[in-house]
Amino acid sequence: MKGDPDKLGFSTRAVHAGQPPDPSTGSVAVPIYQTSTYVLDELGKHKGFEYARVQNPTRTALEENVASLEGGYSGHAFASGMAAISAVLTLVEAGDHVVASRNVYGGTYRLFPQILE
Repeated sequence: MKGDPDKLGFSTRAVHAGQPPDPSTGSVAVPIYQTSTYVLDELGKHKGFEYARVQNPTRTALEENVASLEGGYSGHAFASGMAAISAVLTLVEAGDHVVASRNVYGGTYRLFPQILE
């Protein structure tokens, strides 16, 4: 996406953020990468991706796009809400306070008073 993202409109960022044209094909749409592993140049040296469960180009495009739309620096996408809340909860320590609305997923809502309290 060319130009300063802060000066581009929401619709432009929704269509283009995190989605540079493919250098090998020129495609402007991000392909869905259905591979699980990626070639390593040598042991421990990869070209940005090693294993799809950790990261892949499709998810990277989604994360960059949503971060741009939300005005953030970066983002992380998860396969489920429970995966997301589990990641967030790894950042808190005993005695910390978590603010959550009543309309979060029921499993998440029950997690606080029934498991973590």
